[in-house]
Amino acid sequence: QFLLKHEPKPAPSLRARLTGALLLAVLAFAALQAAVTYRTARAETEALFDAQMQRIALSLSGSLGAGALSDDAPAAETPAAREMIIQIWRADGVMLYRSPQGRLLPPQTVIGFSDTVAGGEPYRIYALRTATQVVQVAQQTEARGRMAGQLALRAVLPVALLAPVLMLIVWWVVGRAIGPIERVRRQVAARRPDDLAPLPTAGLPAEVRPLVGEMNGLLTRLSDAWDALTHFTADAAHELRSPLAALRLQAQSLQRAPDDATRAIATERLLAGIDRATRLVEQLLALARQEGAGEGAELVSLDLTALARNALADAEPEAARHAIALTLDAPTAHVVLRADEAALAVLLRNLLGNALRHTPPGGQVRVGVREEASVIDLTVEDSGPGIAPDERARVLDRFYRVPGTPGHGSGLGLAIVRAIAERHGAALTLDASPTLGGLRVMLRWPAV
Repeated sequence: QFLLKHEPKPAPSLRARLTGALLLAVLAFAALQAAVTYRTARAETEALFDAQMQRIALSLSGSLGAGALSDDAPAAETPAAREMIIQIWRADGVMLYRSPQGRLLPPQTVIGFSDTVAGGEPYRIYALRTATQVVQVAQQTEARGRMAGQLALRAVLPVALLAPVLMLIVWWVVGRAIGPIERVRRQVAARRPDDLAPLPTAGLPAEVRPLVGEMNGLLTRLSDAWDALTHFTADAAHELRSPLAALRLQAQSLQRAPDDATRAIATERLLAGIDRATRLVEQLLALARQEGAGEGAELVSLDLTALARNALADAEPEAARHAIALTLDAPTAHVVLRADEAALAVLLRNLLGNALRHTPPGGQVRVGVREEASVIDLTVEDSGPGIAPDERARVLDRFYRVPGTPGHGSGLGLAIVRAIAERHGAALTLDASPTLGGLRVMLRWPAV
């Protein structure tokens, strides 16, 4: 069996669609104009022929005497003579004149314009009555139509000649209009992969400029994301080097352990190192997810008080091991906030973990949730040593730890908090706790 490969249909061309639509419009307009011109020219030509017949009849009325026409044989009929017949009758019915051909018009006719048949062919006839005679002027209908058609075609000819010219003008105008888009396409195609500079907007039409503006906005966001990824990768590689080296040393110590007691100590240290490395990797992944989430995460209405209560319940076992008291200060039973629930759970977990790590045994950690006026505040404060004012801005950076800080933290907890706060439009401040004396971290949102 042979599989038939269906190639994708080519993308529709904007230039081809615009040109085709405009050309069809030009053709339709030209056809309509030609039809109207043709019909108008035919009607005006017919009216001109009628006026000519009237002038001939008026010029012949009363110009002949009263003598009767002789019975001489008529002259040989020619095609030109057959096209026009003129007869003049006296009031008593005697023919005074006839044009030189064998065809005769009926002696009894309608005064004015009418149609008749002479010699088996249709004629348009005009009859004029005076006091002494009746003048008949007839024109062959076929000859009238032929001449009227020729004149009408001459009137239509300029329209037919202008239609191709208009088509060329349409093709040129559409090409000029699409030119800026093609220029932008060439500029993008010529870019290097690492060139994320904004595209120039000078000379672009008003319809194209918003599109290029959005593309420049996207390039700016890509540039920021690329810079963040580059810095993150460099920092992560630098920070992972030390834990991996420590794990290797601990593994070598385990291999060289001379007895079971030493081997047990080495094993415990190795497991602790693995736990620290695992936590570092988890923190790195959490930070990458928060910084790369952008604005696409779904925001839902959640109860911030309930979320804080759950976070405290999860941190209770760790606090109990160090005899640290956890309290919740929430005067309002329910505080509704639109946010990413999973991200806020990570934020609270990092804030509580940071507070518990730096609070001495027997200390206190308090979480506050308040809604006042048009703002919602979430605070986490502890009774630890706090952070010096000149270090508070730096601890929000990735992998930064205050010199002399005990423990084996990764320096990513507060960086993750800042990334989540920025995603949710919350103002993040670090200061000293007025009641517990340690660090107070506050996030403030506008109320829903």
